[in-house]
Amino acid sequence: MTKSRTQIVDNHGRPLTYVRLAVTDRCNLRCFYCMPAEGIDYLPKKQLLTYEEMERMLQVLAGLGISKVRITGGEPFLRKDLVYFLRQVKAIPGIEEIHITTNGVLTEQYIPDLVKLGINSVNLSLDTLDRERFHKITRRDEFEKVMQTYHALLANQIPVKINAVVMEGQNIEDIVPLAALTKEHPVSVRFIEEMPFNGEGQHYPKVTWNYRKILEELQAAFPDLHKVSDAPHSTANHYSVPGYKGNIGVIAAFSRTFCGTCNRIRVTAQGGLKTCLYGNDVLNVRDILRSGASETVLTDELLKAFNNRAKDGYEVEAQRPILLPVFESMSMIGG
Repeated sequence: MTKSRTQIVDNHGRPLTYVRLAVTDRCNLRCFYCMPAEGIDYLPKKQLLTYEEMERMLQVLAGLGISKVRITGGEPFLRKDLVYFLRQVKAIPGIEEIHITTNGVLTEQYIPDLVKLGINSVNLSLDTLDRERFHKITRRDEFEKVMQTYHALLANQIPVKINAVVMEGQNIEDIVPLAALTKEHPVSVRFIEEMPFNGEGQHYPKVTWNYRKILEELQAAFPDLHKVSDAPHSTANHYSVPGYKGNIGVIAAFSRTFCGTCNRIRVTAQGGLKTCLYGNDVLNVRDILRSGASETVLTDELLKAFNNRAKDGYEVEAQRPILLPVFESMSMIGG
């Protein structure tokens, strides 16, 4: 008999259908906006969720109505046997979409496996098309490997989204060249406001390059740029240039203009459940699973967390301890 599925709706009436799952906190780049140059203190393996624990959690979430999974990190392909785990996720009843976010350094060799699995899309982190600036931003000389991955994904017809974090004094001159990729390639290039999740706190007193300024830069370079429709629950506002094969997105990640339609939750590599990116963990799934609790107990705890979700990122940020800046790395949270 098929297990019945419910639909999670939070206390603000927003359906939850999407989980971003970090499979590791480790990364092989040291991006300026993600972590300090010296890196972060990585967690011992025993503190991370095992694949079996992740699978059990996803089975419970799928039964509650989660249908989309994004595998992220750190860099997910640093975790051993990731393709095996993707196959397990693919087999979970109710999971309809699997997406991956990667920096592309190790990804190319796994593309045939991703094709066989029918991965729905790959988000490729790429903040510049200039090798020297890439080295400056990431503190690693891996630009050629990332571009090889980009072209291989396109050649294998895997839908690609490029994630570019816009950073004052770092890659402003890359906004137009990255957007121009959409002329010949069927990609979505998304420009993201920088967020304070770099392991050091905010780099600037305020975000100068917010979504409005990014859009102004694009409109100046592409006068025919026009708004196109967005998918339900999209975090990006999408635009297109007539005759171009791809589209351009602008994500107000720091301005938080999309909280009212947010359908996502996050689970960190150590099992921390976040119902908002800007909030603290509200539950530790790993600890519940390792306590020997039943699926019923886990379900009840998850529903309790979903029914106490903040209205938006500003509300949850205000609930953090007074004057506490955000010192978490996005590698720890799950990109």
